[in-house]
Amino acid sequence: MIRIFIVEDDEVIATEVAKSLRSWGFEAVIARAFDRIDEEFAASASQLVIMDISLPYYNGYYWCERIRRGSKVPIVFLSSRADTADVVMAVNMGGDDYIAKPVDTELLIAKVKAMLRRAYDYETSTTVRFLGAEFDAAASCLVVNGVKQELTKNESRILLALLEKRGAIVSREELMLKLWDSDEFVDDNTLTVNVNRLRKTLADAGLGDCIKTHKGQGYSVDIC
Repeated sequence: MIRIFIVEDDEVIATEVAKSLRSWGFEAVIARAFDRIDEEFAASASQLVIMDISLPYYNGYYWCERIRRGSKVPIVFLSSRADTADVVMAVNMGGDDYIAKPVDTELLIAKVKAMLRRAYDYETSTTVRFLGAEFDAAASCLVVNGVKQELTKNESRILLALLEKRGAIVSREELMLKLWDSDEFVDDNTLTVNVNRLRKTLADAGLGDCIKTHKGQGYSVDIC
């Protein structure tokens, strides 16, 4: 399993990032000793670092330089400061990428996967974990408590679209595009039927009614 080291002193952000990473099958380690980040990193044996810039004791640039003395592990900087000078500094200090806060976890996951592919020939997993279940998008199946549940292609596409933006609302138009590439000739009721079928499949698998309807907006997956 790929292990990712998170250096972020905002507990809420660190926890959110770790939760998102774990849901995609990564192992996440959150830094605790901000005066000994280099030691914690070495002990964690991580394959990638997510590094805030503004930190207690020393900033992220300092710790990036310290880590770079003995490791070429990919480093992604996070910061509420998105000036060009900050981005240039991050790259010059050995960073591989830069994401401005507030953190878009979907963008972060995409960047993490891209860097892992470049650095380690990492193959992106199609398995997503949520509510104690494992969803394999490539195989269109769901495993809950060791029991495998097959999904239709449309059910799989809808579920993947919702999980890719877990916690956020996905519009009906976006789901239609996921299913048929264009919503121009699609009956709106057809999407409703497919969502209801997916709801039943998830309920039969023991996951309850985890798909929430937002009237006039779309759907979301309740992962709490």
